[in-house]
Amino acid sequence: MKPTIVIITGLSGSGKTIALRALEDSSFISVDNLPPQMIDSFANIETSKTAIRKIAVSIDVREKEFLHEVESILSSLRQKYSISVVYLEAEIDVLIRRFKETRRPHPLYIEGKGIEDAIEAEIKLLQPLRNVSDRILDTSSYTPHQLRHLITSLFGKTNEEGIMTVTFISFGYKFGVPSNIDLLLDVRFIPNPYFVPELKDLKGSDSEVMDFVLQRSETEEFIKRLLNLLDFLIPLYIKEGRTYLTIGIGCTGGRHRSPVIVDSISSILKGKSLSVNVTHRDM
Repeated sequence: MKPTIVIITGLSGSGKTIALRALEDSSFISVDNLPPQMIDSFANIETSKTAIRKIAVSIDVREKEFLHEVESILSSLRQKYSISVVYLEAEIDVLIRRFKETRRPHPLYIEGKGIEDAIEAEIKLLQPLRNVSDRILDTSSYTPHQLRHLITSLFGKTNEEGIMTVTFISFGYKFGVPSNIDLLLDVRFIPNPYFVPELKDLKGSDSEVMDFVLQRSETEEFIKRLLNLLDFLIPLYIKEGRTYLTIGIGCTGGRHRSPVIVDSISSILKGKSLSVNVTHRDM
């Protein structure tokens, strides 16, 4: 089995440090701001040590003089290692707010120009990295805790036995659709517990809400059909070399129906040869 290298890259303020620390806490050997040309040398040193199989590195705009070579470098690395390049980004207004909150200077900030100019310049410089990324994550709507959980769920467990990691994300459409999902499902056809006075202030993890959602015939039929679909799709994804699958299930506010469906489906799949993770983004 090839050693695993996860490369975290993307826009300043998008959460790269949080993502790298999440991998470090998941037993990855990590290094920040490593020039792309040095990844192979670093990996050779680390993988020569006993039991070192997982490495995480971050690349950012501070290495701009090397970015034009990144495509050929990654092509060479993929022949020796299992490479996943994760590109983090966020909406410009969100990035501006984060920089104002932390009072950190943007690495491309030039006196006399606005931070928006620096962000737009960074987007252009990092476009080659974005083009070759395996996964692009928009972190605009994620808290640091949610981003950490997402990264851990994607890469925190090894797949040395060919086990696929399936991550379910429940969310509310009124807060936006997660950008990092592979399959999107809408459960707003189920009557909304929000409009039942005694259920309105409860959550999808409460038994009263679970009963209300799961005891409906349309819910039962939906779950049955979705499980059949996943039984069909997952072996095909594995056959094509996929090691992870992220499924988003949404309702209006993300508090009632979608968490119930996610918990129900995930509990069934955990009985199979899969690694299953759950994130309730808006509950």
